[in-house]
Amino acid sequence: MATKNKIIGEYLKGLRSCLEEIAQQDIEGIVDIIFTAYKKGRQVFLMGNGGSATTACHFARDLQMLTAREGKPRVKALSLTDNIAMVTSLANDTDYSLIFKEQLVGRVGEGDVVIGISASGNSPNVLKAMEFARTQGALTVGLIGFGGGKLKELAHKSIVLSSKDYGKVEDVHLVLDHIISYLVKERIAGG
Repeated sequence: MATKNKIIGEYLKGLRSCLEEIAQQDIEGIVDIIFTAYKKGRQVFLMGNGGSATTACHFARDLQMLTAREGKPRVKALSLTDNIAMVTSLANDTDYSLIFKEQLVGRVGEGDVVIGISASGNSPNVLKAMEFARTQGALTVGLIGFGGGKLKELAHKSIVLSSKDYGKVEDVHLVLDHIISYLVKERIAGG
């Protein structure tokens, strides 16, 4: 019983520590980027691997549905992790490092937003997509752990956690999804 309590206590302590690292202005900066794209009718693309893939999917859903206001257009959000036929064919026929970049080709443009979610900040497929997005004039956002990795340098705006614990980083990224989506909803409601 003592071991279970220790695991629970240490995990929650680490999670609180991650949450305390987040600066309100960093969240607001990401909301500004997404809302500006929304007002211009631009798109938001999201991507990540493993647990971050499911966060990208969840975040895209929240940006489309949780922010919806009657009589207002919806946020155009798309998770690049959702089309399993596309992901597996690109991984098989080209290279796994291209699964997100190739989905952006012909789709992403100036004023769009590309959000890379990565615990390590070093996922090659996320990095290649972010590099490409920048060449197309898109704004890039990173939700990152492990101190930032290479993704930090490719993101116009990012929230970086120092934790190297995948579980805690992924938990906080989902919390950020919800906070950002609620704030975008408020902005849409306000005009």
